[in-house]
Amino acid sequence: MLHKKQIEQWVYRFGYDTDYSNGHPSILGNKGYGLAQMSSLGFPIPPGFTIITDGCRDYYAKGQTIAQPIWDQVVAEIQLLEKETGKHFGGGPFPLLLALRSGAKSSMPGMMDTLLNLGLNDETVQLLGHATQDFRFAYDSYRRFIEMYGHIIMGIPHHLFTAVLDGIKQQDNLRHQEGLSLNALHTVIDNYKKIIWTHTGTTYPQNVFEQLRKTIAAIFASWNGARAVTYRSLNHIDDQDGTAVTIQSMVFGNRGTDSLTGVLFTRNPSTGERSLFGEYLINAQGEELVSGLTTPWPITKQGIPSIQQADHALEEKYPLIFSQLSNLAIELENYFREMQDIEYTVEQGKLWLLQTRNGKRSAKAAVKIAIDMMQEGKIDAKEVLKRIDCNHIERLLHPTLDESQTIEVLTQGLPAAPGVASGVIVFSPEEVAAISKTESVLLVRPETTPDDIGSMAMAAGILTTKGGMTAHAAVVARGMGKPCVCGAHDITIDRQNKWLLIGQTKIPVGSWLTINGTTGQVIKGKVATIRQKPFPEFITFMQLVDKLKRMEVRANAETVQDGAVGRSFGMAGIGLCRTEHMFFHPDKMCLFRKMILTFSKTSRIDFLTKLMPMQKRDFKALFQMLDGLPITIRLLDPPLHEFLPSHPKDLADLALQIDYPLSEVEKRIELLSEVNPMLGHRGARLAITFPEIYVMQLQALFQSALEVEKVALEIMLPLVFDAKEVIFLKNIIEEVHQKIAPHIVYKLGVMIELPRAALQAATIAPLVDFFSVGTNDLTQTTFGISRDDGVKFLEDYQQKGLLQADPFVTIDQEGVGALIQMAVTNGRSTNPRLKVGICGEHGGDPASIQFFESIGLDYVSTSPYRVPIAKLAAAKANLL
Repeated sequence: MLHKKQIEQWVYRFGYDTDYSNGHPSILGNKGYGLAQMSSLGFPIPPGFTIITDGCRDYYAKGQTIAQPIWDQVVAEIQLLEKETGKHFGGGPFPLLLALRSGAKSSMPGMMDTLLNLGLNDETVQLLGHATQDFRFAYDSYRRFIEMYGHIIMGIPHHLFTAVLDGIKQQDNLRHQEGLSLNALHTVIDNYKKIIWTHTGTTYPQNVFEQLRKTIAAIFASWNGARAVTYRSLNHIDDQDGTAVTIQSMVFGNRGTDSLTGVLFTRNPSTGERSLFGEYLINAQGEELVSGLTTPWPITKQGIPSIQQADHALEEKYPLIFSQLSNLAIELENYFREMQDIEYTVEQGKLWLLQTRNGKRSAKAAVKIAIDMMQEGKIDAKEVLKRIDCNHIERLLHPTLDESQTIEVLTQGLPAAPGVASGVIVFSPEEVAAISKTESVLLVRPETTPDDIGSMAMAAGILTTKGGMTAHAAVVARGMGKPCVCGAHDITIDRQNKWLLIGQTKIPVGSWLTINGTTGQVIKGKVATIRQKPFPEFITFMQLVDKLKRMEVRANAETVQDGAVGRSFGMAGIGLCRTEHMFFHPDKMCLFRKMILTFSKTSRIDFLTKLMPMQKRDFKALFQMLDGLPITIRLLDPPLHEFLPSHPKDLADLALQIDYPLSEVEKRIELLSEVNPMLGHRGARLAITFPEIYVMQLQALFQSALEVEKVALEIMLPLVFDAKEVIFLKNIIEEVHQKIAPHIVYKLGVMIELPRAALQAATIAPLVDFFSVGTNDLTQTTFGISRDDGVKFLEDYQQKGLLQADPFVTIDQEGVGALIQMAVTNGRSTNPRLKVGICGEHGGDPASIQFFESIGLDYVSTSPYRVPIAKLAAAKANLL
C-alpha cells in the first residue's frame, strides 16, 4: 500500500546536486540506497536517479500503468541529467545513454530485469560513433541494446539472438564477440531486426522516450515475474515491497582494452576469508559477466590459481585500477560494517562504481564474517545473531565428502558454492521438476538464467560449463546453500543425444554424478559423504547463542546414536524419548507381538517380563550417555495394532514366526483394529486398560536408574484429557517406584496434545511437574485434520490465502497457539513451578520458536540435527 500522505516526490537523484543518503532501502530499494550512500561519500558513481518502490506499488494499483506525475518527474530528471553530463537524450552531439536496473529492498540478484544502452536508435548510434570516433564500439553497444530490448521488453526468446551471434562468430572463426568487425556487427544488427519483425510484426521503438517508458514498466512488471515470485517465496520476502528503478547514465566497459567490467566482494563469499574476491572481463559490459556466458579473470593472483594464470589477475594487469578499487572497497565495508558486493566499470582507464550491496555468501562465510567483524570491533554480539539466519546453520550441518573413499575426478571447474551433492544428471527445468520427486538430481546447464530459479531450488546441486564465480548460478546457489560448480569447460552438453561428454567419456542423462562445490571437482558416480566438523568461528558463534537464549533446547531421541548427535550440538537433554521405537528390533518385536496377540493377562505379563531386561538395557545406555542431563521418557503411546502387519502374507509369516494359529492371529487383529486409531485406544487409555505394559516399562526405568551414577529422570504420560486419568496412572507409577527405587528422584509430566487437556490444565497442573505440548497431535485434533492426509489439500489453502502456512510446519497461533497459551497460563496459576515445553515437529521451526518464546515456554525439543537451528531461533527470539 502507498504512504498515507500524498506522495509528491517519486524520484531521488544521486551522484550530483542533492544528497539523499538519509533515505532507506524500503524507499530507494537496495540498489538506490547503496548509490545514495556512495554519492554522499563522494565516490565515483555515474549520476542518475531512482524511482522509489512506491512507484511500483502505484503501477499495479493503477492497472499496470505509469501515472502521469511519476512520468513527469522522470522527464524532468532526464533534463537535469543532460545538464550534468553534457550529453543529450535522443540527440547529439554526444547522446546520453542510460542503464536501467531494478532494486528491491531485499537483494534479489538476477530475478528482475536490467537494460543497458537505452537511448540508442538508428540515428543516435551514428552520433555515438562520431562523438567517440569509434564506430565499432557504437554498433557493438547498439547490438547489445537491441538484443536486450528484444528479449526483455518484447519477449523474444534469447536463444534466437545468441544463435545469430554464434553463427557470425563461427563464420569469422572467432572465439569471442570482441573480435567482431564493424561489418559483422552490421550483419548481426540487421538479423536482430529481422528476428524482432518476424516474431512481433513490428520494430523496437526508435523514440527514446518510448524506450524509456516501456522499460520502466517492464522492470515494474518483472516484480511479479515467475522467477521473482519464486525467489521471494524461497527467501520469505514480502510480495508487497515492490521494486525501485534506478536510471543511471551509462559508462562503458566495452570501449577497448583499457576498459573493463567486474564484480568485487570485500571478503570471500564462499569461505569468509578477509581478502578481496572477484572477477572481471576486458572490453565487456556487465551482462556478460553475470550471465556466465564468458569465463572471466580473477582480480587477485590468489583467484583460482590452479585454473587461471596469475598474470591475468587485475592486480597484475591493471595495478593502478586494482589499488583504487581496493581502497574504495575497504572504505565501503568499513562504512556499512558489512561485506560488500560491488559492481564496477572502467571506461578508458577511469574507474566507476555502479552498485554496492550486502553480498550474498555461503553459510560458512556468513558465520565467519560475522564473528570476524565482531572481533574486529565493527559489530556487537547481538548484531552477529541478527546477521545469521537459521537456514545458514542448517546448511552447515549438511554432509561433505568422505575423504577415506576412492573417487574418480572427471574434470575440474570453479568452486562456486561449497558443499557436496550427488544426483542423476538432467539438462532442463522440466526434467528437474519430474525426477526430483523421486531422485536427487543435478541440474547441468551451459549457464543458468534467472528463469531457472525454481529448478535450482529443487535440484541437489548445480553444474555449469560456462561462467565464473560471480555468474548467476554461483550467486544464487550460494544464497540457497546449494553446492555449485561453474565454468567446467571440459564438459560438453549434447542435448540431442542426451549425454555429457567429458574428454572421451560419455555420461548419459540419468547417470549419477557428484559435484564438490568446495573444490570444483566433478566426480563420477554417487559418493559417500560425512557430516561437517564444527570450525572455530562456528563454535564461537554457538557460544554466543547459548549466552543470549533463554529457552532450553532438547533433542528427540531414543537411541544412544541420536542422543550423541544431540550432545555434540549442545542439547540440554532429551525432551522426548519415544519408548515404542525401542521395540522395533526383531528380537523385541517378536516378543512384543506375542504379548499383543495373547488373550491372557498372565501370558501377557510373562512376555512383558521377558521384554523388561531388553528395555532396561536401552534405558541404561541412554542414562549413561546423558551423564546426568535430563531425559523425558514417554511411556507407550501408539495403539497396539500399529505393531502388527496388515498384508495377508505378512500375517501368515507372523503366525508361523510366533507359533500361533493363523486364525487366532486374524481374530486378535480384528479385535484390536480401529476405525480412527489417532483418536482411539492409545496412550494413557491403553495403560488404563492394560496397566501391566506401563508397569513393565516403569520397572525397567527404575531398575536401570539404580545402576547408573547420575540420572535426571522425567516420566511422561501421553494423550491424557482429565486429571482423573493422571491420578490413576500416577498411583501405578508411585507403587512401582516405592517397590524398586524409592530414593530415586523423578519428575512426572503429561503431554498436552488434546484440546480438552489444554482446557483442563488448571486441574491437571497440581498433579505434575511439567507439561510437554505435543504440537503434532494437538494440531491434528484442533483442526480435525490428519497430518498424513492434510498434504493433499493444505497447499491449496495456502495458495488461495486461506492459510498463511502449513499448520503442521509453523504453529497456528490463533487456534493451536491459543490453546497452548491457555494451558501455560492456567497450569501455572495452580502450579507456579510448572515447567512447560513442546516436543512436536514445531520445536525445530524458527517461526514457531519465536511464538513459544513470546508465551514463556521453558524449552523446545526437536530432532538432534536441528538442535543448533532451534538454539539460534530461541536466541534471536529472546532479542526481539
